[in-house]
Amino acid sequence: MNLFQEGTFTGHSGDELHWKIECDALSDNDWKCLARMIHEHEPRPFQSAIGIPRGGMVLGSYLNEYGTGNPKDPYLICDDVLTTGGSMIEFRDKYFSKHETIGWVIWNRGTDDPAILTWVKGLFSMPYYSKEFGNVHMIGMSDGTGGHSEGFYDYKKNEYVTEDEKFKKPKDPTT
Repeated sequence: MNLFQEGTFTGHSGDELHWKIECDALSDNDWKCLARMIHEHEPRPFQSAIGIPRGGMVLGSYLNEYGTGNPKDPYLICDDVLTTGGSMIEFRDKYFSKHETIGWVIWNRGTDDPAILTWVKGLFSMPYYSKEFGNVHMIGMSDGTGGHSEGFYDYKKNEYVTEDEKFKKPKDPTT
């Protein structure tokens, strides 16, 4: 089975996709390593990890090795692939609406939705096309506190765009 598959597929949102990431191709060692990578990049403690059925179940079980069990800590909701983010929002709102949550996915295929970008982080973020911004290439930037802020470069505005808009295009050192 191939991890990356070309063809015509229907995503959770009903959108037609021309390729997919088939995470059933991952081994247990792959899942364990991916969970460790997320743990190393998530600075906040979490009481337990909950995988969205079906794609996030194995990841959630491996992430639980890092859970604190402390009910004062947020839950970590995880999935394998995020395309629109709808399944993450639906799952959080249905089961965890009264709890603080952290969201993680292995692959972020791309979304403009601020309701997703403010709480779900992707271990790997892929370029995608946005009706508002055109071609978007996700980037990671330091937030100045040792943390990490997700963002992208808006070619139309000629600047970096993040959750808090505080990062702008760096000055060219040669000018």
